[in-house]
Amino acid sequence: MSFNRNFKAGKFHWSFLLPKYWGIWLALTLLMIFAILPWAIQWRLAERLSKLAWKVLKSRRKTTIRNLELCFPDKSEQQIQADAKQVFFNMMLGLFEALNAWYNPRWFQNRMHIQGLEHLKSAEGKGILLIGTHTTLLDAGGFACGSFFELDVVYRPQNNPLLDMIISRCRSTIYQNQISKDDMKGLISNLKHGHAIWYSPDQDFGLKQGVMAPFFGIQAATVTAHRRLINITKAAAIPLYFYRNGDIRNPQYHILLEPALKNFPSVDEVEDAIRVNLVVENQIKMFPTQYMWFHRRFKTRPSGEKSLY
Repeated sequence: MSFNRNFKAGKFHWSFLLPKYWGIWLALTLLMIFAILPWAIQWRLAERLSKLAWKVLKSRRKTTIRNLELCFPDKSEQQIQADAKQVFFNMMLGLFEALNAWYNPRWFQNRMHIQGLEHLKSAEGKGILLIGTHTTLLDAGGFACGSFFELDVVYRPQNNPLLDMIISRCRSTIYQNQISKDDMKGLISNLKHGHAIWYSPDQDFGLKQGVMAPFFGIQAATVTAHRRLINITKAAAIPLYFYRNGDIRNPQYHILLEPALKNFPSVDEVEDAIRVNLVVENQIKMFPTQYMWFHRRFKTRPSGEKSLY
């Protein structure tokens, strides 16, 4: 089903009660039940679901393994397999963490930590573009950030309007504003008004929106829209990373803010793309299996080069 622009994000429509949406309502009911389960049970369910996803999502599994092989060539086949399975586990655990952020936020009390908040304060009065990654923590990381400072998020609207409404409503308790990735006017306006916006320039959208630049030593299509946003709004570009450590007994959620990028953007968009890719690489290397490796990051290839997938 294609996304119908007549449906406004976050708004309920009576047509959502039609039979074609009943499956989503049933799934939503189950997810709300999952959200109130004890953490140990959520963890065990994530383990089981990740094993099921590993078997069923063959294309995602293949892409994850290939990405890890390309980005970590020194690892053995056994290490790559183990890391790929851990990615699937973190993906499933991230779903439960997002549910907790949406429906059971008190669970995160005394589990959140932040480092580098002074970098946000040093940019006070300016818009801030928070340069981050697509992490498997999903909205748990956003919730942790929102516990220390207000932030907007850039998102891709869901194709299903009911699903889009549900996610929009859940995220409204976490983010100050949700801005579609295609809403450049909204991004510019919010940055000019001094908002902090979480923006992840780490996916392959082709060369209409970017340039080729090395990512883990491999040429990859890298978006450059953030350069234009910063040029127009004079916003600060501050790297943002959040991650989980600990175990089933005591998970802890950490936010890391780094100093604003200096002399950014420059006059060279390729050099800027290389610089941002290095920021993302350094973030990923901290906890590699908490990154969404199941996206085809190297889908676009230089002219004449064969597909890596």
